[in-house]
Amino acid sequence: MQGAIARACVVVAAAILNHPSLFTQDHGKAPDQDEGLMARMRQHEERLEMEQARLDRELSQLDSEQGEAGPPEGYGWYFWSAVSFAVFFAVEVCRAPADTDADAWPVEDEDESGSPVTPRTVALDKDALSDFCDKCTYASARDHWRVRDFVGGFAGELADSLRSVCAGRADMEVGDFVGIGSVFESWKVGEPLTCDLIVPFAPPGPYSFQFHLWCGGAAPDTQPGCGGIKVSRFGENEEGCICGSADMGEDVLCMLHGEDNPLKEDRGAAHEPPLELCSGDTRCLAKERVVKWFQVAVTRAWRRISHKYDFEVTFRHLDAAGALKIRFRSGKAILVNVIPAVRFEDTDAYFVSHFPSDCGTGSPDACWPVSLAVHEGRLLKHFSKLLPPNSCHLHCLQVITFLHRKQTALTGPSGLANYHLKTALLHLLLTTRPSEWSAGATERRLRDVLGFVRASLRQKRLHHALVGNSKVPEEVGVPEVIRAAEPVNLFRCLVLHRERYAATVGHFNEMLRNAPALIREYTCARTASVTHQIR
Repeated sequence: MQGAIARACVVVAAAILNHPSLFTQDHGKAPDQDEGLMARMRQHEERLEMEQARLDRELSQLDSEQGEAGPPEGYGWYFWSAVSFAVFFAVEVCRAPADTDADAWPVEDEDESGSPVTPRTVALDKDALSDFCDKCTYASARDHWRVRDFVGGFAGELADSLRSVCAGRADMEVGDFVGIGSVFESWKVGEPLTCDLIVPFAPPGPYSFQFHLWCGGAAPDTQPGCGGIKVSRFGENEEGCICGSADMGEDVLCMLHGEDNPLKEDRGAAHEPPLELCSGDTRCLAKERVVKWFQVAVTRAWRRISHKYDFEVTFRHLDAAGALKIRFRSGKAILVNVIPAVRFEDTDAYFVSHFPSDCGTGSPDACWPVSLAVHEGRLLKHFSKLLPPNSCHLHCLQVITFLHRKQTALTGPSGLANYHLKTALLHLLLTTRPSEWSAGATERRLRDVLGFVRASLRQKRLHHALVGNSKVPEEVGVPEVIRAAEPVNLFRCLVLHRERYAATVGHFNEMLRNAPALIREYTCARTASVTHQIR
């Protein structure tokens, strides 16, 4: 009796494991690519059902028998039948459809709503891709050097003028501008060129900043990978001193703080510059107030030095801190994003007022995004020393960001940003051998980066390349508290907003479909422009 039940259990388990629904794609939708395989699976299912029915009949006969019954004569047959089912299951699991086109681009897949994540194939001409890299990316490198030199000189003059404006009003202390982003990392393609500059500022004495860093799960849902900044006065957190809380008289001098750094706040302390930038009645630094303060300070600083230059500077967006547009008399323009930031302790990580990769609908005013752009640029320089000469990693990033920019001009903005594409490249650089990024491997690595973005969109998960990543070399200098933090999902906003996710997926689909035409059109236009200039 027990042996018969065991045999029945084995057969039933084999039937369940060989059921066609086990081999479905997302959300139980059966694949329709291989009808022959499905037909064979249905035939095996029918055979298993017949075998199960026969075993049920034998079990009922065994239950009616009296006395001890030895093992049935067909025990060996049942055993080998179960083995055959197990072998069949292993063979079907290990089978995989043959890759008929090794050079094809990502195969079409479907997300949870049934919409395709990428086109089935994208045939990109190798010659067109090579021409694009030769005529566009190499030519843009020369522009980068000229623009960096100009912006460096202009930023130095503006920083000096900004410090003079703030010093005259006993305002915040402004540091030197720090160049970050595509132009300073030599992968920007197209015009107008956009330069990103971080402007660190700090409160004057006796005030200082205290930081509360949130990463991963501890961060608010609307803005992962951020922190809060609290304005504190010197000595407020020191134990054993009561000069700030007790009225000791004017003739009593505190030996801890002295005469130059009194702890007690007068009635006008609430109107001092550091506290004016806080949110409400709290000591939390507010982004909105910082942005308004910074716009006024930059406007005054430019007025002081505008007579030295033969171009005009205007604000592109009033809701951004320092979105400047420099327009020359020739008609050419350079975009400069001057971003106020607070340096995190003694590291090269910064709390910034806004961050290009933030695809959310907004974040609390006291929640400051953390920028690791300086460390990312340092990581790219680290790889440039390890990769083969004329490596293709920056060319891949240039091609993908070019396609993204062109598609954005056609269909509008989406939840996908250049920073996400750069993050995908950094992940691949950290997990592949340096020899795989040779000059002749541009097309293969380009497919890898697009495949990585495709998989990230499907999973709605793209981790920050530096936060919580032990693969980052120590010489990059990522702060230990950030290196040991939980990974931060840059696509968290897509998880929380389904409509934005659908729009982002559609944007990525169209970008891949239009890729060949966009590259050919831009390459031909660039060739015609160069030819006209030569004539």
